[in-house]
Amino acid sequence: MDVIRILAAIILPPLGVFLQVGIGLHFWLNILLTLLGYIPGIIHAIWVVLRK
Repeated sequence: MDVIRILAAIILPPLGVFLQVGIGLHFWLNILLTLLGYIPGIIHAIWVVLRK
């Protein structure tokens, strides 16, 4: 299941975060980071997925 979350985090970062933690602070932060730059959104999403 982690492989699917990591792939989702690379393709669409907010989706990967949503699959891991649901709608919360990290989800909204990731949307903001993805809008500001795609790479920071990916880094944050992978960090959230691998953290747990």
